[in-house]
Amino acid sequence: MIIAITCVIAIVVIVFVLGVRPKDLPEPEPVSPFAHLDERKAAIYDNLRDLQFEYRVGKLSDNDYQLTKKDLQKELAGVMAEVDRVKLQLQGGRGPATQAPVPNSKPAPPQDPLTCPHCSAHFGVELKFCGECGKPMKAVPA
Repeated sequence: MIIAITCVIAIVVIVFVLGVRPKDLPEPEPVSPFAHLDERKAAIYDNLRDLQFEYRVGKLSDNDYQLTKKDLQKELAGVMAEVDRVKLQLQGGRGPATQAPVPNSKPAPPQDPLTCPHCSAHFGVELKFCGECGKPMKAVPA
């Protein structure tokens, strides 16, 4: 008798624990058209950083480093072009040609070499690349 009651209680507990009602499930998050492109871009940047590290350590020859870097940069350019294409589609076809150019009336103020011009992160020493966003610390002339 006790075994039968224990079995019934065990079955009820298992059904309660495993029984998921549809209303208990969370709403699915909307799929971003940029999610896979951002992941791919981050992976390419990681590969470039690893490649540069391995070259500096001496694991790669100069020729191998240049070829691999060139291939990764081409792949990154393709991903960035795809991001631009998706942005244009989301804007409804309004491209940069329909936007009025902004005149550059005054020269840019001199930048602090310890502050990132992209994300405004501040560092104690001068760096080539930002430790927060990974972009170059010095503005590239257009």
